[in-house]
Amino acid sequence: MSSRLPMLLRLIVTLLGFTSTNAWADYTLNMTRGASPISSDIHQLHMTILWVCVVIGILVYSLMIWAIIRHRKAAGHKAAAFHESTAVEIIWTIIPFIILIVMAVPATRTLIHMSDVSNAEVTIKVTGHRWFWQYDYLDEDISFFSYLSTPEDEIKNLAPKNPHYLLEVDKPMVVPVGKKIRLLVTGKDVIHSWWVPALGVKKDAIPGFINEVWTLIDADKPGIYRGQCAELCGTKHGYMPIVVEAKSEQDYNAWVAEQKKAKSAAANDENKQWTLNELVAQGEQEYNKVCAMCHQANGQGNPPTFPSLVTSAIVTKPEHKVEQLRQILFGKNAMPPLGQNLTDLQIAAIATYERNAWGHNTGDIIQPSDVKAVREQGKPK
Repeated sequence: MSSRLPMLLRLIVTLLGFTSTNAWADYTLNMTRGASPISSDIHQLHMTILWVCVVIGILVYSLMIWAIIRHRKAAGHKAAAFHESTAVEIIWTIIPFIILIVMAVPATRTLIHMSDVSNAEVTIKVTGHRWFWQYDYLDEDISFFSYLSTPEDEIKNLAPKNPHYLLEVDKPMVVPVGKKIRLLVTGKDVIHSWWVPALGVKKDAIPGFINEVWTLIDADKPGIYRGQCAELCGTKHGYMPIVVEAKSEQDYNAWVAEQKKAKSAAANDENKQWTLNELVAQGEQEYNKVCAMCHQANGQGNPPTFPSLVTSAIVTKPEHKVEQLRQILFGKNAMPPLGQNLTDLQIAAIATYERNAWGHNTGDIIQPSDVKAVREQGKPK
């Protein structure tokens, strides 16, 4: 008995600690209200159903406890001998039916609200790729890929992990607060799922289909909201996070103007003749951002799906320059067509880097004009 006393005391102290205000402040079990009308509706529906279940539980268990105590054998009661009761069967059919109706009304109202994508002020097409996201602002002619930006050293446990480990990207989806955002969600290769809990949005991205959903971030809640793919989509499923940055209308308009200016500047840069060092330096950045996820930073790949680039003739032989650009532009097998969202300069830089990295040192230079020529030829039949 004496050996059990310290353990019992520790248990009591632990339980008392959980009852303190500070402990409960960090020990949250309930859903959050989020930052959008949809998430608020979902939270309200959750609380309504929860309290309905609590009331049912209290009534049922109270009745059970009362029946057990009131009709116990020790008090001289005997079990009833009846076999069927029409009244009881009617009661236990009608009461659950009423409960279901009570719960179905707010649930149906919430579902209808979630499905109403009318009167949207911003429309964004969201495309899931293996393993990154693509955002197309259909009203602004803005398009970009969003890649995981967690350093490789953190993934390989060579450096301490930051607070947003595997939940950070190079380019977040930027939206204005207080405006209804219509999302057209689809997939390029396999089924993905675009999920941001704080916005109350989770929609499957299915190849060949476009699913619609909407969100509206409360005007007083600008900030960054994080999510991730919620569908098991392959080996890098855990490496395709979602980051939504909500800005004020003024800041959002400034961001749109900045994106258009950058696109125009990129078009001007593509007419320039770049040096080998300039292309390799930019190509290393683009490769690590776009290609290293599948082919690794050292170019060794993940065979057989993603072959090694170190031993590939495609990136070492001068006669295969065009084929290299075709594969980057139009994709091959599991590799997506990067030409949809990368500029000619970015692709030229990647191709030049691959030809001069990992000991290749071919000295080959691929200019944006070379990429443009292959792009204009189109995808081979």
